[in-house]
Amino acid sequence: MTEKRSRVVLIPCDTYEEDTVYEKLKEGIRLLGGMEAFVKPEEKVLLKPNLVRKAKVSRAVVTHPAVMGAAARLLREAGVTSLTAGDSCGVGTAGATAAGAGMDAVLEKYGVPVVDFTGMGEVPYENGVQAKSFFLSKEVFEADALINVCKMKTHALERITGAVKNMYGCIHGLHKAQGHTMYPSADSFARMLIDLNQFVKPRLYIMDGIVAMEGNGPTSGDPVPMNVLLVSKDPVALDSVFCHLINLSPEMVPTNYHGERMGLGFWQEEHLELLLSEDGGREITLTEAARRFGKADFHVDRRRARSGVWVRMSRFFNVFQKKPYVDREKCVKCGVCVESCPVEGKAITFADGRKNPPVYNYKKCIRCFCCQEMCPHKAIKVK
Repeated sequence: MTEKRSRVVLIPCDTYEEDTVYEKLKEGIRLLGGMEAFVKPEEKVLLKPNLVRKAKVSRAVVTHPAVMGAAARLLREAGVTSLTAGDSCGVGTAGATAAGAGMDAVLEKYGVPVVDFTGMGEVPYENGVQAKSFFLSKEVFEADALINVCKMKTHALERITGAVKNMYGCIHGLHKAQGHTMYPSADSFARMLIDLNQFVKPRLYIMDGIVAMEGNGPTSGDPVPMNVLLVSKDPVALDSVFCHLINLSPEMVPTNYHGERMGLGFWQEEHLELLLSEDGGREITLTEAARRFGKADFHVDRRRARSGVWVRMSRFFNVFQKKPYVDREKCVKCGVCVESCPVEGKAITFADGRKNPPVYNYKKCIRCFCCQEMCPHKAIKVK
């Protein structure tokens, strides 16, 4: 009996020129059966990009408009008539964020509106391992099919944010911040994300890695060309290929490790089938992919996490843990970090009005890094 494997297609692409992205994405998805294998014309389809907050498209904070446009064009060609795009942003609205990146204009060509996700209350999920319910956005709940169009980036809590993590934008508004207090560790947060992916069940995952983000991601890092698109039905497998391309062991990413254990997908090499969209879709090894398309010095956290007694001791004494800190030279005292902190009573506050940058109370800090993620001036880093 042939052992089950998850197929990931690697699509070399070194430009965001719209027609080129479309042609290359079309070929990549063809190797998975074509867009018709994922949606039916009569279905209500939702495109879910990464629209975490407003930023220039060149900074690689959000999914690039050209990739979204290509996905929309392919869905229209597959006969889909009911098609929207949306997200629940960390700061601001989906409409304003999309407009700031020029995404609205690209999607308008295909008659795809960008909608702001709205709340619908708590939805139970009895099969959840970590999460037994979600405050899901109404637009997600009412869609027949969801296509996840994520961005290749680093992440302070989970090391990377890609296919699995992008689904957190399906949670509505302030409930995203509250989720960090409910699931404060990287592992508990990852298990919740696995539950969320299994509940919503996106049909297809597309990763924009033409220009990725390294370093202080997911919003304050540095853009770096990776010149690839990745597509798969398996988000764990897709994120694992991302890891191989940046010289990061996939099992060190909590969403990969728990994703396989909880049955969402596979990260181990023997369960992956990697196809190259060039050369007629031939299979290549992860080693070849890393050599030809990877970046071994990609700036990402590769340190081994402590476990067992060391974790308990470090938490008790509040030492040897990742901590956010304010770069006082970059801070403009805008207060976004304070507003973003989900902890009751706030773990970061202005001690003397706004004469000086805000300061942390690390006894309250849960290391969710919402402050670092939302800072618009790259003024919060992790040590």
